[in-house]
Amino acid sequence: QVHFVESGGGLVQAGGSLRLSCAASGFTFSINSMGWFRQAPGKQRELVARIRASGSTNYADSVQGRFTISRDNAKNTVYLQMDSLKPEDTAVYYCNAATGWTYHYDSWGQGTQVTVSS
Repeated sequence: QVHFVESGGGLVQAGGSLRLSCAASGFTFSINSMGWFRQAPGKQRELVARIRASGSTNYADSVQGRFTISRDNAKNTVYLQMDSLKPEDTAVYYCNAATGWTYHYDSWGQGTQVTVSS
């Protein structure tokens, strides 16, 4: 059974940083692209960063240059370093395997709340 456990969120002032972690299980982590998604109140869930099995990365325009996605295949864990945070980054953040620019599995973790104050 696919399982994701996100952590590392919190309350931070604009301009601050946070590092999110996501432990995954139930599938072959190392061969899958992984993504970080976020959902703000009243908005659809969106993919903000993706890392392929090769290690290559892609970012949404809104976070390019501020967020960095990485992975540790030995720990089945994906990370999201978020710098220069803005109030519009406030959302619940989730991870999932990624297919193209969307999620792969219908199963989601509980997410981790990120709140950026102005």
